[in-house]
Amino acid sequence: MKATQNIHDIGQSIWLDNITRGLLSSGILRRYRDEFAVTGLTSNPTIFDHAIRHGADYDAEIRQKLRETKSPEELFLALALTDLREAADLFRPIHDRTNGVDGWVSLELSPLVAYDTAKSISEAKRLHAEAGRPNLFIKIPGTPQGVPAIEESIFAGVPINVTLLFSREQYLAAAEAYLRGIERRLEAGFNPLVRSVASLFVSRWDKAVLGKVPEGLRDKLGVAIAARTYKAYRELLNSPHWLRLFNEGAQPQRLLWASTGTKDHEASDVLYLQALAAPFTIETVPEATLQAFADHGRVRDLMPSDGGDCEEVLDRFRHAGIDIDALAEQLQREGAEAFNKSWSDLLDCIASKGDALKKAG
Repeated sequence: MKATQNIHDIGQSIWLDNITRGLLSSGILRRYRDEFAVTGLTSNPTIFDHAIRHGADYDAEIRQKLRETKSPEELFLALALTDLREAADLFRPIHDRTNGVDGWVSLELSPLVAYDTAKSISEAKRLHAEAGRPNLFIKIPGTPQGVPAIEESIFAGVPINVTLLFSREQYLAAAEAYLRGIERRLEAGFNPLVRSVASLFVSRWDKAVLGKVPEGLRDKLGVAIAARTYKAYRELLNSPHWLRLFNEGAQPQRLLWASTGTKDHEASDVLYLQALAAPFTIETVPEATLQAFADHGRVRDLMPSDGGDCEEVLDRFRHAGIDIDALAEQLQREGAEAFNKSWSDLLDCIASKGDALKKAG
C-alpha cells in the first residue's frame, strides 16, 4: 500500500497542487486519483503560466477564444474553466460519496478585485455560477481586505477556499468570517451548508529564516506554526459556538496545509507531508512531492490536537531573534505581491501567445 493511501486512511485528504491540460488529457490525473488517493486539486496563475508558455496544449482553444473574448483575463478564465470543469467532473464521484466534504477543485479570484470587497463578492459569485460545478471553490486571500469578502461570499452561498494564511491569528480571522457568514444565512432563513477550506502556508516560514537561526532550529518553524494553528482549529471545532451551528446543519471549514514542497535542498523531500499528518485536514502537494511520498514516504505520528511542543519551539525562535507576528504579516504581504506578479505575468503570456498564434494564422 502506498503511503498516500495511508494518509487517506488516517482521515487526511491529499490534493494535487497542479493542473494542466496535459495532466488531464494524458490520464495522469485520473491515475493519481485511482492509485495515489488524490481527492482534489488546487490551481494558481503560475501553474497555468508555465503550462501555456512552454507547451501547445492550449493553442487550439486560444485560437478559438480569441474570436470570442475581449481581454487576456477573459481568455485565461475561459481556459482555466475548461480545465477545472473537467477536473471537477473527475473528482465528482468523490464529492458525491463524501457528501461534499472532499472532491474539490479551486479557481483563484483575480487580484485586480482583491482590494474591492463588493467586486470580489460579485466576481466570486459570477465565476462559481459560470463554472457550473458544485465542487469548485473560489480562492479569496485571507488578507484584511479579503476577510469581508469571505464573509459576504459565504453568506451569498459561494464555496470559498481562503488562501494566503500564515498564522494562527490569520486563520482565526478567516474562520470567524466563515462563521459570521453561516450565522447570517441562518438568521435569513437560508440553508447553512456552504463549504469552505482555510489554507495555511507552511514551507515559506522555513525558507524565510533559513540561515538566520541556529542549526538546531532548521526547518522547524513551519511545522510549529502549523501545530499551533491545528490546536486552534480543533478548539474551534469543539467550541459551543461552532457546535450550535453544527446542530443547525452547518459543516466545518476544513483546515488545509499549503506550500508543502520542501524548499531546503538539504532536507527530506517529504518533510512536511510526514510532519503534517492530521485527521480532518487537507494537504495540497506539488506533483514531485506527491510522487516522492508515494515512493518512500511514511506516515509516522499524527499531529497532536493540543499542539504538542509547538509553543516551546516558537519560544526558541523568539530567543533567536525572530519576530513571529511581524514575519507572519510580512509573508502574507509578500505572498499577495507575488500573486499579483504571477497574475500579471500570466496575462502577458496569454497576450503574447495570442499574438503569436494570430501571426501564424
